[in-house]
Amino acid sequence: MTYGVKKGYQSLRLRPLMTGLVLAAALAGPMMGSARAQQLQQPEQGNGLSVKQGVEAHRMMVAAANPYAVRAGYDVLKRGGTAMDAAVAVQMMLNLVEPQSSGIGGGAFLVYWDAKTRRMTTYDGRETAPLALKPDVFLAADGKEKEFFDAVAHGTAVGTPGTVRVLDTAQQAHGRLPWASLFEPVIAQAREGFLVSPRLTAAIADAKAKGMGRFPETAALYLTPSGDPLPAGSKLKNPAFADSLEKVAKERSAGFYQGPLADAVVSAVQAAGGVLTKADLLGYEAKERPPVCVRYRVYDVCGMGPPSSGGMTVGMILKMLERYDLKAMGPSPAALHLFAEASKIAFADRNTYMGDADFVDVPMGLLDEGYLADRGAMIDPGKALAPVQAGNPPRKRADFAADTNLGRPGTSHIVIADSYGNMLSMTTTIEAGFGSRVLAGGFLLNNEMTDFAFTPTKDGKPVANAIAPGKRPRSSMAPTIVLKDGQPILVVGSPGGSQIIGYVARTIVGVLDWGMTPQAAIDMGHVINRNGKVTDLEKGSSVEALKADFEARGHEVRISDLNSGLHAIQINRTGGKVTLVGGADPRREGIVLGE
Repeated sequence: MTYGVKKGYQSLRLRPLMTGLVLAAALAGPMMGSARAQQLQQPEQGNGLSVKQGVEAHRMMVAAANPYAVRAGYDVLKRGGTAMDAAVAVQMMLNLVEPQSSGIGGGAFLVYWDAKTRRMTTYDGRETAPLALKPDVFLAADGKEKEFFDAVAHGTAVGTPGTVRVLDTAQQAHGRLPWASLFEPVIAQAREGFLVSPRLTAAIADAKAKGMGRFPETAALYLTPSGDPLPAGSKLKNPAFADSLEKVAKERSAGFYQGPLADAVVSAVQAAGGVLTKADLLGYEAKERPPVCVRYRVYDVCGMGPPSSGGMTVGMILKMLERYDLKAMGPSPAALHLFAEASKIAFADRNTYMGDADFVDVPMGLLDEGYLADRGAMIDPGKALAPVQAGNPPRKRADFAADTNLGRPGTSHIVIADSYGNMLSMTTTIEAGFGSRVLAGGFLLNNEMTDFAFTPTKDGKPVANAIAPGKRPRSSMAPTIVLKDGQPILVVGSPGGSQIIGYVARTIVGVLDWGMTPQAAIDMGHVINRNGKVTDLEKGSSVEALKADFEARGHEVRISDLNSGLHAIQINRTGGKVTLVGGADPRREGIVLGE
């Protein structure tokens, strides 16, 4: 069957769904295999590639990682809600049906375009380090760094959650509908139950192998009585989560950061060995920040600044590529080599200089045009560079040691365009798949503290991304809105740990330089280099065939599962008519709805 919404008198055709709204692309192809080393980089495993069709609309559109969530947001838009209203509904439903990726126990960054004021702003809902967390918390007694998943599945990995506060803050500024009404669909769904998707079953199995069994409440919710992952197609109810959301719906963010729900969060974290306190929750602030924008050809590409490295690093990659006629080159091996090399150089600076700018002096000279011209001149079109050293950007005031902690690709992404012309790009996370595995009030708590550097100093130099009380860990989340002539033309973002940066930058190049639709740009195979010896080419995609060409240019190539979760909306304006063109990643189970 097909699932559609009406566009005028015509049915807007979406891709096939096997159980109506419920499972969508999660029922796609077979799991793509991967070696253990790659699994450590991909704790949210891929579910194969499904065929997805781009969607066109004229008034409104929403794309997110699960059909239940997309429907919840779309219904809000149909009721006259704004993009911000819809984002609240989408996030809450994602917490229920895609619990491994994001939720109210985590954090988020969002970029918002307000059509009435013609103003773009960003909101920082990143988790913060508890005040009692020690800088060496992830070092073993012998001074060596703990194994990553040993650090993850523990209360010390939990940072002060920011998602509820940032949504409350932004919805008060940009919402139209009553806050409580945005929670009604997910509360009902949590009590009624939803059908478990194959992707969720696979994520449960992966989390079980990495510490979930040590947490009885989490295991009871996501495993069968015999200890197996809940099978795809089974119904999962979560009444405890419904109870928690009723408090938040009634009391806004105060219902989360104080009172019984706050007590439950603190108790769960401390029982798991963590140090989060009520004071940490009461003191949490979501921050409105100016966007970081770079001029790329005739476009303004805008995203999140520190504590995310996403906006700056995406901008650096694009600026280093600006000297090349990528349009004439097309998505050729030569162009993709240039992309990998620009990414390599940008990551050298990202790994060294970027962190929470409220705590460390992040040199904004990293975006200086002259500096990036010099850095870009290092690229050899015919030969891969060895891993490079960080540069010396203008206005640098401190020396730091590089932190090569690349993060793990959990997370989810939402893009929305509403009937008023507002646009939202939001990346949301609990970090690794299933976060810390600690459950409170029916929702999982993040392991975001493992996004900090495990070692606070290296070679006698401080690490910009070292742990400090109240500090926000460096992120790679890159929610992005691209403008042309002062109007949004592209809204895009992805999950994927530090690979997010490459996913988003390449998609932008695909749309802006190669004239691709969002769906075609998303579908294109990934090429990733994060200043390592290895360049990753996506397994099962067209770029896998470029292995010999890349090796001839000096790259050490690894064929890898690169399971992005890109969502994008392109905004075309012709003769006063607006057309929205949306795309959803074939690597995950998301869809697009529009009218």
